[in-house]
Amino acid sequence: MKALTFMGLGSCYRIYGNHVYLVLVTNYRITTTIPFHPRYRQSCSFFRSTISNGPPPPGILHALSVKNGSFQTLNWVNHLLTLYAKSNNMGHAQKLFDEIPLKNTHTWTILISSFARAGSSEMVFNLFREMQAKGACPNQYTLSSVYKCCSFDSNLQFGKGVHAWMLRHGVDVDVVLGNSALDVYLKCNAFQYAERLFELMDERDVVSWNIMIGAYLRFGDVEKSLDMFRSLPCKDVVSWNTIVDGLMQCGYERRALEQLHCMVEYGTEFSDVTFSIALILASSLSVLELGRQLHGMVLKRGFGSDGFTRSSLVEMYCKCGRIDKASIILRDVPLDFRRKGNVGVTSKETKAGIVSWGSMVSGYVWNGKYEDGLKAFRLMVRELVVVDIRTVTTVISACANVGILDFGRHIHAYFQKIGHRVDAYVGSSLIDMYSKCGSLDGAWMIFRQINEPNVILWTSMISGCSLQGQGRQAISLFEEMLNQGIRPNEVTFLGVLNACSHAGLLDEGCKYFRMMKDAYCINPGVEHCTSMVDLYGRAGCLTETKNFIFENGLSHLTSVWKSFLSSCRLHKNVEMGKWVSDMLLQVAPSDPGSYVLLSNMCASNHSWDEAARVRSLMHQRGVKKQPGQSWIQLKDQIHTFVMGDRSHHQDKEIYSYLDTLIGRLKEIGYSPDAKLVMQDVEEEQGEVLISHHSEKLAVVFGIINTAHRLPIRIIKNLRICTDCHNFIKHVSQLLDREIIVRDIHRYHHFNHGSCSCEDYW
Repeated sequence: MKALTFMGLGSCYRIYGNHVYLVLVTNYRITTTIPFHPRYRQSCSFFRSTISNGPPPPGILHALSVKNGSFQTLNWVNHLLTLYAKSNNMGHAQKLFDEIPLKNTHTWTILISSFARAGSSEMVFNLFREMQAKGACPNQYTLSSVYKCCSFDSNLQFGKGVHAWMLRHGVDVDVVLGNSALDVYLKCNAFQYAERLFELMDERDVVSWNIMIGAYLRFGDVEKSLDMFRSLPCKDVVSWNTIVDGLMQCGYERRALEQLHCMVEYGTEFSDVTFSIALILASSLSVLELGRQLHGMVLKRGFGSDGFTRSSLVEMYCKCGRIDKASIILRDVPLDFRRKGNVGVTSKETKAGIVSWGSMVSGYVWNGKYEDGLKAFRLMVRELVVVDIRTVTTVISACANVGILDFGRHIHAYFQKIGHRVDAYVGSSLIDMYSKCGSLDGAWMIFRQINEPNVILWTSMISGCSLQGQGRQAISLFEEMLNQGIRPNEVTFLGVLNACSHAGLLDEGCKYFRMMKDAYCINPGVEHCTSMVDLYGRAGCLTETKNFIFENGLSHLTSVWKSFLSSCRLHKNVEMGKWVSDMLLQVAPSDPGSYVLLSNMCASNHSWDEAARVRSLMHQRGVKKQPGQSWIQLKDQIHTFVMGDRSHHQDKEIYSYLDTLIGRLKEIGYSPDAKLVMQDVEEEQGEVLISHHSEKLAVVFGIINTAHRLPIRIIKNLRICTDCHNFIKHVSQLLDREIIVRDIHRYHHFNHGSCSCEDYW
C-alpha cells in the first residue's frame, strides 16, 4: 500500500489507503499517531494543500505551539506575532500580544511597526506611550515607525515629543533616524526646526540632502535649493529627479531643462521616474524635438514597456500636437488590461494603462478634436474599461466646449452609475458643462446637491449665470457667498464683472472692481480690465473707456482695443472707431479679428472704399479671416454649417425652407439688414448674402429635424451678428420654438420673440 506524507512545522499528515493519520512532531521526533475518520478527509485536504503550497497559517502554528509547549519561548512568540502581522490579521496579533507576559523591545517593535504599515497612527501612539510606561526602551526601528505615523498625520506635537525623548535618553541618532525626524518637521511645515536639525546632524547621506532640497523647492526658495544641490557632494538619480521635478512644479521649466542637460553631462543614468519627469517637462514646454530624443532614449535603454513611461510619452505627443504618434504608442496598450468586476487595481501596468487611455482622450480635447475624444471615451466605456476621474472631467470639459448637452448628461449619469461621488472638483466641471450647454437648471441642480460648496463651486455657478446673461442673479449669488464668509478669488470677480458687462450694470461693475483691489488686494488681470473696458463701452461711455485704458496701462493689449472697437461700432461712433482701429492695427497687425471688426464698422456705415482698403490691407499682410461656423447636434452626430454651405446632404430642403421662412418672417416685421454685408452690392443681393449666414442654416436644420417641444441648440464660433439675432427672435415668435445660441461671448435664449440678452450683446 502506497503512503503519501505531507510535512509541516510541528506535524505531518500521512495517508494510508482510505485513512488519514495526523502525526504530531515535537523536536523532530514522532510522539503519537491519531487515525482520522474518512468524513474528515475534506477538511484534511485543506491542510494538505496549505502545507504543500507553502507555510501553514499562523493560527495552526499558534495552536501547535500551545500544545507542544513552545509558546513559552519569547523568540517563538515574536515569530508568531510577526506572522500574524504579515498576514494583515492585526486583531489576532493584538490578542497574542496581550497574552505575552514578558515583552521585550523586539515584541513592542513588531506590533508598533505593523500598525504603522497599516496606517493606524493612533494605535502606534498609544502603544509607544504604553511601552515607555512599562519601562521598555524603544530602538531605532521603533522610533522610525513612530516618526512615520507622525509624518502621515502631520502630528508635530508628538514628533517633537519623540525627538525630546531621544535627546533626554541620549539615543544614538543614526542617519536613517535623523532623516525620519527631518521628514516629520517638513511634513508639519516646521521648516526652521528641520533646518536646525539638518545643521546638527553628524552624518548626512544623499537622502538627507534630497529631503532638504525638495523642501526648499516646495517652499518656493528656488535659489537656496539650487545652492544646496550644487554643494551636494554625491548626486544620485533621485537627487537629479528631485531638482528637475521641483523646478518644474515651481514653474521654472527652463531652469529644469538646464538641470536635465546637466544631468546628461554628469553621466547619471536615467531611471523610469527620470524619463516620466523629463517627458512631462517636454509636454509643458511643448518641445517636440526634446520629446522625440527622450523617446529614442526610452527605446534604447529598454523602458519602452514601462507603463508609466509609455503613458508619459502619450501625453507628451498629445500636448505637442502629434496625436498620430500618441495613437501609435497607445496601440500597445490592450483595452482589456482593466475591466470592471476584476479584483482591485493593484498592478503598476493596470494603473498605467488607465492613465494612458485617459491621456489619449485628454489629448484629443487639448487639440480641439472633441469628436475624436468622445469616440475614444465611448470605446473605453463600451469595452468596460474602468475610467478614472481625470478622464471623466476631461470629457465633461469637451462636452462643455462643443456644447453637446445630451452626451454631457450621459457622462453625468455614467459617473453616478460607477459609484463616484460628485465632489467639488467634479461638481465644478458639471456646473460649467451644463452652463455652457445652455442648461442653467442643470447647473443649479448640481450646485444645490453639494453641501457646503467651496469658492470653486460658487465661482462656477456665478460664471454660469453670467454666461447665460443672468447678471442680477450672478450678483445676488455673489453677495450670498460673501455673507457666508467665503473669500472670493480672482476668477470669482471675473465672473461678476462679466455679469455686470453683459447686463449693462455699470455702477455695480465699478463697485466690484474697486472691491477686488481695495478689500481683497487682488491685482486686476488682463481679463478683468478687458471686462471693464467692455462694461464702459457697452454703456456708451466711450471717453471713460479711453481714459480707463491709458490710466491702467492697457494700451498694449489687443483684447482691450477689440472690445473698444466693438463698442464704437455698437454706438455708431465712426470718428472714435477710426482712431481705435488705428491703435488696434498697430498693436495686432496679424490678428484677423481686428480687420473684421473695422471692416464691419465701415460696411455698416456704407464706407465701401474704407472697407475695401481694410480688405486689401489684410491681403497684403497675409492675414486670413476666420470663417464663421455654426454647429448643431442631432442624436450622436454634430452637423457643421458655414455661410452659403451646399455640402450638407439636406441642403436643398434647408435652403427651400429658409427662403419660405424668411418670406413669412417679413410678414410679421422682420427686415434683413443688408448694411452688414462687407461688400458694396445691391440691397437685394446683400439680403441674399446675409440670409445664408451659418447660424440661419443651423436653425433651419434644427427646425426640420427636431420635434416642436425640443429646444434648438446652436453654437457659433464668432459673435452673432445683428441680423441673425433679429432673425432668430422672429423665428421663436412665429414658430413658438425655444432656440438657444451660444456665440463666442455669451448665450442667447430666444423665446416668444425676445432674447435673454435684452438686445444688449
